[in-house]
Amino acid sequence: MFDATSYEAELQAIQDAGLYKRERVLTTSQSAHIATEVGGKSLNFCANNYLGLADDPQIVQAAHEALDRWGFGMSSVRFICGTQTPHRQLEQALADYVGQEDAILFSSCYDANGGIFEVLLNADDAVISDELNHASLIDGIRLCKAARFRYKNADMSDLRTQLQAAKDGGAKRMLVVTDGVFSMDGSFAPLDQICDLAEEFGAMVMVDDSHATGFVGPQGRGTPAKFGVQDRVDVISSTLGKALGGASGGFVAARKQVVDLARQRARTYLFSNAVAPTVVAGSAKALELALGAEDARERLVQNAKLFRELMEEAGFDLLPGEHPITAVMFPGDDGAVLATKIADAMLERGVYVIAFSFPVVPRGKARIRVQLSAGHSLDDVRACVQAFIEARDQVRAELES
Repeated sequence: MFDATSYEAELQAIQDAGLYKRERVLTTSQSAHIATEVGGKSLNFCANNYLGLADDPQIVQAAHEALDRWGFGMSSVRFICGTQTPHRQLEQALADYVGQEDAILFSSCYDANGGIFEVLLNADDAVISDELNHASLIDGIRLCKAARFRYKNADMSDLRTQLQAAKDGGAKRMLVVTDGVFSMDGSFAPLDQICDLAEEFGAMVMVDDSHATGFVGPQGRGTPAKFGVQDRVDVISSTLGKALGGASGGFVAARKQVVDLARQRARTYLFSNAVAPTVVAGSAKALELALGAEDARERLVQNAKLFRELMEEAGFDLLPGEHPITAVMFPGDDGAVLATKIADAMLERGVYVIAFSFPVVPRGKARIRVQLSAGHSLDDVRACVQAFIEARDQVRAELES
């Protein structure tokens, strides 16, 4: 029998702790400039739209043309009748882009990470994972039978310790797994050092590059390219849902043997509908645009640099870095409430940001994660900082009164 009272109590406890997540409805397409049902016209500083391609006319046109030629949906998984010519073309283009032999599309990067570990590892093996890895990596690791080891975030001394423990435990194959960019902090994994240690211990390396593909490294080819280790990383997972048009879908790129085996054994691939033709076509166009998007990447760098400089001048607590993900920190027991109130006050001023708190980030480490886009102007960045200052002052005054 359904007990509504117990669930209502749980929901109320979440609200009382300042952790309740409300979905604000956009009334426009995704862009640097949007409108919401609550705040009206707003500057958008919380999307993963790094290159500003989510509403690009060329991508929209490519999707329209695919809709007319290839239809709306596949109504099938890939191995039955869910594979069209554009699916294989996009997979090869993605593999070439990130420097791997082949690639396989999934309905999301969450599914890509959810399905790949059971392909790579068995009960005789070990996986060594960074403690700040994305939830999809954590869940995917849980679904495989390998022994699990966790190392402190980007701590090479601890990674060595965990690799040694896995080796001493008799692991036949070892896989080091890390985000290329840690999504809540905006920090980079030291991939060159990780590859050095992995090679010393005979381990493979896997990188989830979702917050890098399209805009980090030469031609936006990702963190392995940024660190010069493209030929030393064994497996790359990433998404089509961020810089590459922002629709949906994910992929794993690796040596051909890994991709072929994933087509045979990855449950999230075998039992999920193929990516829709419009998404495939739009993402292919986005990838084409990303290859030549040097101007957009430079704008993104300048926007992120200016934002950090102005926010630090205004006395905000930022996690250090250079990535367009910028974490504005509100630590302590009251941080979650404070961050939420400031984000709400900013929306009243026409700037849309989102506060993050437990369980998305650790307790006591609430933040507003600001995400810069090439679609923002320098004036947009200045307006965002001014809204931060005004909202902070308003909330402080309210709490002190």
